[in-house]
Amino acid sequence: MENNNNNNNNKNNKRENNQELHQPLINHAIITSQSYLEDVQGTKLLRKQIWDESKKLWHVAGPAILSRIASFSMNVVTTAFAGHLGDIELAALSIANTVIVGFNFGLLLGMASALETLCGQAFGAKKLHMLGVYMQRSWIVLFLCCFLLLPLYVWSTPILKLVGEPDDVAEMSGYVAIWMIPLHFSFAFVFPIQRFLQSQLKTGIIAWISMAVFVIHVFLSWLLVYVIPMGVVGLCIALNVSWWLLFFGEFAYVAWGGCPDTWSGFSLQAFSGLWEFVKLSAASGVMLCLENWYYRILVLMVGGLQNAAIAVDALSVCMTINGWEMMIPLAFFAATGVRVANELGAGNGKGAKFATTVAVTTSTIIGLIFCALIMILHNKFAVIFSDSVPVLQEVDKLSWLLAVTILLNSVQPVLSGVAIGSGWQAYVAYINIACYYVVGLPLGILMGWVFDSGVTGIWSGMIFGGTALQTIVLAIITVRCDWDKEAEKAVLHVQKFSNPSKPDQLA
Repeated sequence: MENNNNNNNNKNNKRENNQELHQPLINHAIITSQSYLEDVQGTKLLRKQIWDESKKLWHVAGPAILSRIASFSMNVVTTAFAGHLGDIELAALSIANTVIVGFNFGLLLGMASALETLCGQAFGAKKLHMLGVYMQRSWIVLFLCCFLLLPLYVWSTPILKLVGEPDDVAEMSGYVAIWMIPLHFSFAFVFPIQRFLQSQLKTGIIAWISMAVFVIHVFLSWLLVYVIPMGVVGLCIALNVSWWLLFFGEFAYVAWGGCPDTWSGFSLQAFSGLWEFVKLSAASGVMLCLENWYYRILVLMVGGLQNAAIAVDALSVCMTINGWEMMIPLAFFAATGVRVANELGAGNGKGAKFATTVAVTTSTIIGLIFCALIMILHNKFAVIFSDSVPVLQEVDKLSWLLAVTILLNSVQPVLSGVAIGSGWQAYVAYINIACYYVVGLPLGILMGWVFDSGVTGIWSGMIFGGTALQTIVLAIITVRCDWDKEAEKAVLHVQKFSNPSKPDQLA
């Protein structure tokens, strides 16, 4: 019996010793299992957060892409119809639309972008009644600014002659510019109402109205050129009517119950705080128009080279491709501004940082895809626009620069959207001046004329000295940003520009 008891005790002791020996391994296995489960759960949570943020981003960016392509296509259609009227008509309409209207378009679009900051942050802070007030303030400021810009239309003929345009083209361009004054004033109302709707994520209605108006524009252009032969004046009328239809369609949606929480009629409060609004709008205008003018200067600089006809034609093809693709990053510019402003207005700094990361990553992936397509089709895509062998060969030489430009433009506008959403407009305006006009432009001149590398040197100098440098600077600022502090500033910003009491109604 004693032997049996001793044996049993020995077995128990061995079992306990084995358990003690294996306990660390068991504990490690348990910890590893728990860590694995936590990693899996963390990965699933991150995927869900990315998916949710991507849906919010594309909710704005998707319709914005459609609406911007439709608006851009209206100008393309107008130019195409003008090409069938004659060489002078085509040149006159192109110059008036690109130089005169394009100059004012960039400034007014930039000024309206102040609403992406104010409306986006107010929407995030649930100050919903202020969105309609902000839009009305923007209408007032931009409408008055349109009057200040009128001399560019009235005196466009002598201005164009001064910069070296032929007399017949300058006179016809000036005549066309006068007929585009109604288009000029439509910008003051279309741009603010679109940003008002975007900040509330009501972008679908903008896309539907833009596509409907595009169809109407094509029909009107055909009617006023071929059925009622009004020539270039008919094309101007078609553009005027189409842009005003954009506004009236969107305003009808707003006024007839589409935005019950953010629009309750015209308010006297719109006339208060105009000076602060003017300062923010001006900073936004300078920030965006400096970017808009930069590549227009590129075309003018190339036009000053000797035997530049082929280079200008090739560059025009590249800029047209870049313009079409640019509608996608510009849509992400708007969407990023809205998302960042919404999160900051709600006091959620981490949410704004996450929205920035998702937007930059998404737009960069799209840019890489288009960059690869340009490199693969480097000697083929220009056939859409020209049959000239010298032009096709020149485009082939420039294709790598186009690919780099598209890639940089997939990142830079998104970072500018972060700046808009955060209210950094004045700060970024100084960065744009330094990068584009202090570094990029002189470098382009140096490489193009001093080193005699022609259009390739001018373009590469302006890309790497301007766009690339600006992208790097904005990326550094964004990475080093204290988002919690920006959220606190946004809350104070909303309080500064809004009044918690309900506005008195005029209508």
